[in-house]
Amino acid sequence: MTRALCIAWLLLAPAPLRAQEVTDADLQKRANAVLTLMGFSLTPDVTTGALSISEQSTGDPYFRQTSISGGGRVSKTVPLYLEGTLAYGRYDPSFAAGSGQAPIPVNWESLLATGGVGWDFPVAKQLWLRPIFNFSLGRIESEGATAPATAAAPGNRDAVDFLGNGRLNAFGLGGSLMLDYERYRPENEVDFEVRYTYINLQSFDSSQSVEGHANAQTFSLWSRYRAPTGWVLLERPLRYVLEYAYTGFLGDLRGVLGFDRLHSFGAGVELDSSHYEVFVSRTRLLVRYKVGDNVTGWAFGLAVSF
Repeated sequence: MTRALCIAWLLLAPAPLRAQEVTDADLQKRANAVLTLMGFSLTPDVTTGALSISEQSTGDPYFRQTSISGGGRVSKTVPLYLEGTLAYGRYDPSFAAGSGQAPIPVNWESLLATGGVGWDFPVAKQLWLRPIFNFSLGRIESEGATAPATAAAPGNRDAVDFLGNGRLNAFGLGGSLMLDYERYRPENEVDFEVRYTYINLQSFDSSQSVEGHANAQTFSLWSRYRAPTGWVLLERPLRYVLEYAYTGFLGDLRGVLGFDRLHSFGAGVELDSSHYEVFVSRTRLLVRYKVGDNVTGWAFGLAVSF
């Protein structure tokens, strides 16, 4: 079974945000937006392992998100597939207390966990069709100094209370369909996956003034080529690794960050430690270059196989 730990950093620069009035309607729009942003880390995906979005005017990030993910078959003889993703996010919106009032800075922190259970059905030699059932559970907490807003907008006390110390719990249900091709030979190893994912996020048991929902859909493909470099380390060949990945964002994710798709080009090395009786059999280090509509970024990836 394979587990992957991915560390990625993608820098984006959309237009600056304007402070929103403290009303239930504007707060509701932001709640939906945060759930939508959570949709970028629902499944293992090297193109969105982490995001950092900055305002053009200041260069300071107002949204950050990073995740750890992994997945693989339980064993070579059992076609059960398991995957999981744990993501943390920080979003710093600002709200206007009223006419002529200074904007109120607010910190929203989110934690989201997603699991997946699938089964491999053989289609042809080295080719499997993999339906996956996905489920998510997340929480967003808000913290801010809302005394000015309480005085300026007494009629919106519920919204103000949420900004000061509120919560939004969310759950998601959905599924994925994946086509997986694997060809492993001594001279090289080839992996190729095509995947469509649909997960619907809904709020529950949250602060009275907010309810959120988001429809997250992605279409992605991922490929990797590994071959010996000719060098030997730890009694095993040292391999070089080439990788390409693509993700198209659909549903509520489409265009929400200013782009509809991302490409990732990666290169690195893989160290094989299977000659020794250790828990980790392979370790991969990769550098990835990301590119999309009006956005570029770099990522550093670490993955281990058990």
